[in-house]
Amino acid sequence: MKNSGSDLIERLNLKPLIESLIAVLIGFLIGAIVLLAFNYSPLEAYYWLLVGALGSKDDIASTLSYATPIMMTALTFAISARTGIFNIGAEGSFYFGAIAAVIFTSIWGNMWFGLVMGMLLGALWSLPAAFLKVYRGVHEVISTIMLNWIAWFFVLWLVVGPYANPSDPNKTIRIPESARLPLIGNTDLSIAFVLAVVAAVLSYYLLWHTEFGFGMRASGINSRAARYGGVNPDRAVIWSFVIGGIMSGLGGAMKIMGEPPTYAISQGMANVYGFGFDGIGVALVGRNHPLGIIFAAVFFGMLRAGTSLMQARAMVPLEIIRVIQGIIVITVAIPGLYDLIKKSLRRGG
Repeated sequence: MKNSGSDLIERLNLKPLIESLIAVLIGFLIGAIVLLAFNYSPLEAYYWLLVGALGSKDDIASTLSYATPIMMTALTFAISARTGIFNIGAEGSFYFGAIAAVIFTSIWGNMWFGLVMGMLLGALWSLPAAFLKVYRGVHEVISTIMLNWIAWFFVLWLVVGPYANPSDPNKTIRIPESARLPLIGNTDLSIAFVLAVVAAVLSYYLLWHTEFGFGMRASGINSRAARYGGVNPDRAVIWSFVIGGIMSGLGGAMKIMGEPPTYAISQGMANVYGFGFDGIGVALVGRNHPLGIIFAAVFFGMLRAGTSLMQARAMVPLEIIRVIQGIIVITVAIPGLYDLIKKSLRRGG
C-alpha cells in the first residue's frame, strides 16, 4: 500500500506540491510562535489575514490585482531558470514596460498598442545581459543588477522630467481612458489578471509541449548534452532573456494601464518598484513551473492584501506582520531554492 501511494505521487509528480504545502504549514507555524512570543493570538491574526484577503469581492480583487504583476515577473525568472540562467533583470524590464505604456498610449490612445510596446521595450532591455552572457561570459547576476540600476535612473528621469504630469508633479501623465484595461465587474481588478494567467499557460505550453521549449529546458539541464543533441545553448539563453523581458515588460505595462484610479507612474516610481524582486520569490515557491506560479502569485497576493485588516483588527504591529510574512515566504521558497542550487551544482559538475 505504501509503495502504491509512493508510485501515485511519483506518477502524478505531486512531490513538489506536497513539499510546498508542508512548507506553507511550517511557515505559518513559525509565524504563530512569533505571534505568541509577543502576546498576540495566532488564530485571531490569521483569521483577519484570511478575511482581509478573501472576505469580500473587493478583497479578492485586491489579492488578484497584486498577484498579477508578480506573476509576470515570476515567469521571467522561471523561464530563465529552466534554461539554466539566474535572471534577476525582471525589475528593469518591468520599469521599461511601465514607461512604455505611458509614452506610447499618449501618442496613440490604444490599449493593445500600449501592451505591445511594453513587451517590446521589456524584450529590448533584456538583450544587453543576454549578449554579455553569451558573447563575453559575464555572469547574468552581475549584469542584470547593474542594468536594473541603469533602468531605474533612466526611467526615473523620464517620470520626473519629460513625462511628468503638469497638473500633478507627483506622477506622470495618465493613461488615456481609451487605452485603459477594462475592469472586471464592479471592482478595481482589470483583465490584466486574465492576461497574466493566459501568459502562464502559454509559457507552460511553450516549455513542455514544443520542440523549442524542449531545447531550452535541455540546455538548462545539461548544455553539453543539449549541444550534442542538436540544440544551440547560446541561442536558448538569448531567447530565455527575450521571452522573460517580454513577460516583465507586459507586466509593467499592465500594472499602469490597469491600476485605478492612478493610471500613472507615481513619484519615485513607488508603484512599480520591487515587483521584479518579489517575482523571484514567487517563482521559487511555484518551483519555476508556470502553472505553479499562478497559485504562488495568488498566495503572495493574499499575504499582501490581508495585511491591513490583520493590523487593524488583530492589533498586530506592521513590523511583526512583515516579519511573519518574511518567515512564511522564506520557508515556502526553501524547497524551490534547494532544487535550483542542486541543479546548478549538477550542471557545474
